[in-house]
Amino acid sequence: MPAAPTPIEAFLAPLARLAVRHDCEGQVIWALQGDWQAQDDEASMLDPDEIAFYAEGLLLDGRCLHWQLLAENGVPVLARLFFWQDAAPPVPPPEPGLAIAAEGRWPPG
Repeated sequence: MPAAPTPIEAFLAPLARLAVRHDCEGQVIWALQGDWQAQDDEASMLDPDEIAFYAEGLLLDGRCLHWQLLAENGVPVLARLFFWQDAAPPVPPPEPGLAIAAEGRWPPG
C-alpha cells in the first residue's frame, strides 16, 4: 500500500497532473527587491514533469509558492510559479489573451 501523500505533495498534485496532461512548461518567477522577476534563460523554464519536483524542493526549504495555470482560448498553455521567502508583492495578472485556469498558494490561507 503506497504511503499517504505529504501535505506538500497533495498541494502540488493538481498542478503536476494538469501540467503533464496539457504539456505545459513551468515558468519560474522570483520575488526580488519587491517585484517579480523571471529569468530570461532556459533555466527559468521547467518541463511539465519537472514542475512538482522542483517546487517541492523549494517548499521543503521554506519558500512560499503561488502557482497559476494559464490558458489561451480555454486551453492550458503555461504554468507560472511565483516563489518568495519573506514577503511577496501582489501576483501580477496574466498577460492579455491569457486567463487563469487553475491556481494554488502555499502555505494555504
